[in-house]
Order: sequence, then structure tokens, then C-alpha cells
Amino acid sequence: MVTPKQFRVVGIRDEDADDYHLYITNLPRKEFLPSDLATLYRCRWEVETLFRELKTQYELDEFATSNPDVVKILLYAALLSPLVSRDLLDLVTKQADNEIVFPPERWAATFRSHAQLILHELGEYLGYSPPPLLERLIEDAQKIHQQRPILQETLATATQPRCES
Repeated sequence: MVTPKQFRVVGIRDEDADDYHLYITNLPRKEFLPSDLATLYRCRWEVETLFRELKTQYELDEFATSNPDVVKILLYAALLSPLVSRDLLDLVTKQADNEIVFPPERWAATFRSHAQLILHELGEYLGYSPPPLLERLIEDAQKIHQQRPILQETLATATQPRCES
């Protein structure tokens, strides 16, 4: 048997939009005023949009590792990214014309696509400089372990005909 549930619909007038925001809730009328519900739902919506941003922009929902330490690092990086992004958005908003609007999801995508350049600029500002590009290319292109042949070399050696003595 289905148990009936009771809900209430609360409408809050939005003067700016000349419209009403409607909320369906089971929270008790005596404990939650309409303005309280509006605040709760606005905060809940902020949390929902933050999680959507973390999943879509910072790939919080997929980690390519099962190493707990790496997962922690990736989790912290994903959680810190929106904080840095919001602070930078505040700076950009102050510099931009008043009529310019920065939609949150568009800003997050823009921030992510420019993250490497932002880190480079921040590093220079703080006095850090990466090693010269040529030095990095030479270092990164070398084999990690000189004793461990790379896969192509192993295959080439394994497929060569062997001379019998």
C-alpha cells in the first residue's frame, strides 16, 4: 500500500525578475519560513552546480588510478581549482566593464583551458622559473631506466632470427 505524503508549495516573489520562485517542500511550516526555504534551496543549488563543475571541468568523478595517495592529491587539486578560479573571477570581474556577465560554467571552462598559462604567469610573478625548454626536452626524452629497454626495442630483438652456433 502506498503511504500518502504531504508537501507544501511555497512561492517567493523575485522583485528583480518580476516573477515567483516556487519551492516544493516537506519541511514544517512552523520551523521554516518562506524566506528560509528560499535561502536553503539557493544554497542547495550552489552545491549542485559546484559538484557539476567538479565533475565536468575538473574530472572529480573519474580518477585513472587506484592508489589512495594519488587519489587524495587529485581530489585536493580538484577541490582547490574552483577556489582559485572564483578568486580569479573576482579579479577579472573588477577589471571588466560592469555590463559584462561571466556565466559560471563558461568561466570554469575558460579557467581550465588557460590553467597552464595561469600557472606559468603566477610562477613568474612569484619568482619561480622552469628549467629551459631544451634542457627539459632532453631530460624527459631519456629512458627512465637505462637497464630497462623500451617495448619497441624488446619486440625488435625478440623477432630477429637467431643464429645458431
